[in-house]
Amino acid sequence: MSEKAYLSKVYDLKSPEAVRDYYDAWSDSYDQELTSQGYATPGRCADALLSLGVPMGASILDFGCGTGVSGAAFKAKGFTNLHGCDLSAEMLAKAEAKGIYSNTFVVPAAADLPGGYDVVAAVGVIGAGSAPPEAFDAAIAAVKPGGFFVWSYNDHALGDPRFPAKTAEHIAKGAELVVQEHGPHIPGIGLSSTVFVMKV
Repeated sequence: MSEKAYLSKVYDLKSPEAVRDYYDAWSDSYDQELTSQGYATPGRCADALLSLGVPMGASILDFGCGTGVSGAAFKAKGFTNLHGCDLSAEMLAKAEAKGIYSNTFVVPAAADLPGGYDVVAAVGVIGAGSAPPEAFDAAIAAVKPGGFFVWSYNDHALGDPRFPAKTAEHIAKGAELVVQEHGPHIPGIGLSSTVFVMKV
């Protein structure tokens, strides 16, 4: 596909299988396409953790890590204990080749995640064309008590009431929302996002 071809169609995907297959096919050009469009959310999520004083050695699960773009942003800010998982084996292979993560694993759709992480990050992962609202539950369940869940909702997710409802649901259960900051997501296509951090 040509420049921005994958990016322009990704928000229309409807099933986990379609998402997996699409990202498998996108794996070779993903980094270049996102970088060329100014992908900003990974760095913003890393900065949010820094603002909370999260230790550099905190265990961070990069949920939906793709090719490792978000992991690279965390590493660039000084975080050292990174783990990655993704639905797409092809994307994950690209991430493994970068040497960012101490371990990686494929996670099937709707599967539980291993627990006990200081931080779980879902950077640009939960929303239209990627993970459904239920992925929020799996991600937050993998955070140890007192740890943090950092995630983003782009404009598409923010416009779908199912996704903000998940935030409200977990606040009602006792989680504390400690960061909420709207800003650039993919400036090249005019898309913004809100970065959130929840203390579990």
